[in-house]
Amino acid sequence: GIPCPGNSVFRFATRGRRAKDDCGPEPKSALYRLGQSRHKANMYEATTRNIRVLAEPFFVDSESRPEEHHFFWAYRIVVENQGEETVQLISRYWHITDARGNVEEVRGPGVVGDQPTISPGESFSYESGCPLSTPSGIMRGHYNFRQGAEDDKFMVAIPAFSLDSEYEHSSVN
Repeated sequence: GIPCPGNSVFRFATRGRRAKDDCGPEPKSALYRLGQSRHKANMYEATTRNIRVLAEPFFVDSESRPEEHHFFWAYRIVVENQGEETVQLISRYWHITDARGNVEEVRGPGVVGDQPTISPGESFSYESGCPLSTPSGIMRGHYNFRQGAEDDKFMVAIPAFSLDSEYEHSSVN
């Protein structure tokens, strides 16, 4: 199976207040810089109940061994609270499909060992990784959040994003 995204050794998280239109990465980890220097990344976005989720995957050639059918992607997630109430990310769900159509589902508490509380106008970002045995795939999922004194729980979509590499000629998303 696929090791659990978010529990990879390649983890990095930041918190901070961001300008409304500033969705660029802050600060960049060594893994992020490595991926960016090798392959241009695409940005994917979804907003649910004033929670904006940005996903930026990138292929990490130095962690991949194509001759052994091992391909590795890192991805950066930014979660922005554009609402008026503080929220807490309590769990995650990932649906990962490789180029052969094999599916791995991953569920777990929080992200990168944290269940971040995000105040209005603030963001939480992290990086993690995903290995596949094929040169492309797709990830999608959702976060479960908690908000307010009544413990209102709701689901926030993570946009589907392609895991593309130079070893695959077509994109699955």
